[in-house]
Amino acid sequence: MANWWTEIHRIAFLQCFIMFMLPNSFFQKKKNFGIFGVGFVKPWPKATCSISFLKPLPEVIFSKKNIGKFDRYDIVEGAHVLWKDVSKPYRETIRAFLVYFQNQILQRSDESFCFSNGSIGNFFFAGARIFFQSLDAAIFLFSRVSDIPSESLILPVISTNDRLTLGCELWDGTIIRGQNEISHPTKGSLEPINKARSLVPGLPSRIKRVFYMSSEGQNLLHEVFPAANPAVLEQLNNVDCIVYAMGSLFTSVCPSLVLIGVGEIISSRSCPKVLLLNGTHDRETSGFSASCFATAITDALNRTYGDHKNSLKNLPSQYVNTLLVPKDGEIPVDIQRLAAQGIFDLITVNSIHDQKVGIMFDPESLIEALADVIGRYRSKNVRVA
Repeated sequence: MANWWTEIHRIAFLQCFIMFMLPNSFFQKKKNFGIFGVGFVKPWPKATCSISFLKPLPEVIFSKKNIGKFDRYDIVEGAHVLWKDVSKPYRETIRAFLVYFQNQILQRSDESFCFSNGSIGNFFFAGARIFFQSLDAAIFLFSRVSDIPSESLILPVISTNDRLTLGCELWDGTIIRGQNEISHPTKGSLEPINKARSLVPGLPSRIKRVFYMSSEGQNLLHEVFPAANPAVLEQLNNVDCIVYAMGSLFTSVCPSLVLIGVGEIISSRSCPKVLLLNGTHDRETSGFSASCFATAITDALNRTYGDHKNSLKNLPSQYVNTLLVPKDGEIPVDIQRLAAQGIFDLITVNSIHDQKVGIMFDPESLIEALADVIGRYRSKNVRVA
C-alpha cells in the first residue's frame, strides 16, 4: 500500500480536493498508554532526507531481543547510523520525543512492551501524542517535521484524549477486543505481529460490525460512541472526491465510517465516491467478493447493526459509485450483484505484485484512473471542481 501512497501527491495536477478515507491503523502500543499508533500518518513522499528514516525499520531488528534493544538505545541516544545524514535540528527534535516515549515506558516497569510491532515513526509520533495530550498537535508537529505541503490536510477522524479500543462482533455473536486480536492475533503481548497471510488463522465467523470500546475502568467490554472530528465532517462537505483506500476493511477503513455524521454527509454528496478494491484477501475478508466490500462499507456508514436509533437506511450506491479493481486481483468482481447495489462504474487498473502483500495497484495507473473518474464527472457538469 505504501507504493501507491508515494504517488498520491501526483494528484495535485487535477486542481481539486480529494479526501482519502485512509486506514486508521489502531496499532495498540500498550493498552494502558491509551494512544493511537498512526501507521498511515506517513512522511510526505517529497519530504527532506532528514526524516526519511521515519519509514518503518525492518521488523527483524526489533524481533531479536538483544539486537533490537541495543539498536533502539543507539537511535534514542543519537548514535545510530540512521542519524548519519540527519541535520542536528531535526535529530534533536525527533530524539526529544523518542526519549519522552522511552521514559513513559520505563515508568511502567511492571508492564511489558513489544517494540517489534512498531517503528521509529510510530514511537516519535506516540511520544509527541503523549507529550502534547493532543492528537491534532502531534499531527501538526509530524507534518512540519515531515515537510508535508501546507495545502495537504491530515485529519484524525476522532480527536480525543479518551482511551479507546476497537472491537468487533462476529456473526456468531463472538466479541473480539483490540485491533490486533481482530486482524493479526498473537499468542502473547510480547510476540511480534506476523502479517503473513498464510500464518494468520481464520476467524471462526465473518465480522458483523466494528465499534469502539472503552479502555477505562473495569468494564472493558463497554461500547462507547465517540464524536467525529468536526474538521473531518467539514471537509467531507466540501471535497470533490471521496476515496475509500485499500487496507484491512474492518479494522482500518470501517472505523472511520461508523461515526455519527459521516454516513449522513457522504450519502448527501454528489461527487465521485471511489472504492479501491483490495488485491488480496486477508483474515477479515476471507471469501469476500467485491459486492461484500460494498456491503460492509454501506453497513458501517449506515450503522446498520449498532444502536438502531442512530442507524440509516441509505443504499450502497449512495456511498460508492465507482469501483477501481486491480488487474489479476484475488477478489472476485461479481458484476451482477454490484449492479443490484446500483454500482455500475467498474474500472480495471494495472497492478503490480508485492511479495509481502500480494497484488497492489500500479501507482501511475491508479493516479490516471482517478484523474479519469474526476474528469468524467467534470465533463458532466457535476460539481467536482
